[in-house]
Formats: sequence, C-alpha cells, structure tokens
Amino acid sequence: MELNDYKNYDNRHGSPFDRGLSDSYYHRERYPHYYIGNSYQSEMIPQKDMTDQEVSDYNAGYDWNEQFGDKKEYA
Repeated sequence: MELNDYKNYDNRHGSPFDRGLSDSYYHRERYPHYYIGNSYQSEMIPQKDMTDQEVSDYNAGYDWNEQFGDKKEYA
C-alpha cells in the first residue's frame, strides 16, 4: 500500500473505506460495515450484506490508517 492509495477509494463519510479508517483510528477491531449515507444518520450495512469489493475497500481503509494514519490518544 502506498500513501496516496487513499485517492483510489470513495472517501465520503460513511463509505466502506472511511469506516475502515475510523475503526483503526479509534482502536476498534475490524468490523466491516458502512453507511448508505452519512454515518449514524442512515442505515448501516453489515458485512453479511456487503459485496466483496466493499469488504475489500473497508480493509483497505483499515490497513491504510494502520500504516500511514494516526490513532486517537485517550487521556
């Protein structure tokens, strides 16, 4: 994975890639999912209802943040 690879994904808030980034950032375990619209304001799509590409995009977001992103620091 390369630093600029994130440009190849749908980065909208709630997308599979975005949810992967977010789960990694907040130290959560992998739980592939996404939202049809903005997170928490629309229906959540769980992994069982995701396409292989959507799961791949989620994992790419998680992996990208693990490699290049940062993590929330809890006080």
